[in-house]
Amino acid sequence: MTKHRLSTRLWHWVNLLALVILFMSGLNISNAHPWLYWGQWGFQPRTAWLSVIEFPGWATIPGYYNLAGARWWHILFAWIFAVGLLLYLLIALFNGHFRRDIVTRGKEWRSSALRADIAAHLRFDFHHGEGKYNFLQKLAYGVVLFILLPLMIASGMAISPGTDAAFPWLVDVFGGRQSARSIHFIVAWAVFAFFVVHVVLVLLSGPIGQLRDMITGGRIDEKA
Repeated sequence: MTKHRLSTRLWHWVNLLALVILFMSGLNISNAHPWLYWGQWGFQPRTAWLSVIEFPGWATIPGYYNLAGARWWHILFAWIFAVGLLLYLLIALFNGHFRRDIVTRGKEWRSSALRADIAAHLRFDFHHGEGKYNFLQKLAYGVVLFILLPLMIASGMAISPGTDAAFPWLVDVFGGRQSARSIHFIVAWAVFAFFVVHVVLVLLSGPIGQLRDMITGGRIDEKA
């Protein structure tokens, strides 16, 4: 039996590509107006709650300031990302991946179990636990899959006036279009932080084997 189903592996790599392009094109869009506000309106830098740095060309798509081009890349891969996430969630629910590998158990929330899980991570022991993932891994994946990624999609839709006709209530849910823009920015960086931690943990836990398993599927009996 494989560690990672084909649907998981496909979504992993498509999602990686989509998130990288979304993030880099988003930085280009941020350069157009690097101030963030709360509420419905915001134009004056003096009323902003945050002044964002200007991102260099090597970190943006395109690699030079081009608002129209950045929006084209952003919207295209937003669709790819959203459809991919929806398909992954449906397949994972259908094949039992969530129930088997992501859902946490009551005993895992006990303080003693939580302390033991944290201690194991501090020893760089990432293969403890009864299932495929340990508690902190399942908790992180659950937060990203069910909170951060859907919130990023919803806030992105609220930013775009093109969605007003289909979802006229969405902007009000976020407290205004500028609030949605601020939340979109915060969530994007939270996902980036998760990505960095994920890469660091992969490097610490055997990157060659991890990459091989995410490409070929791996075997459960190979897991120590």
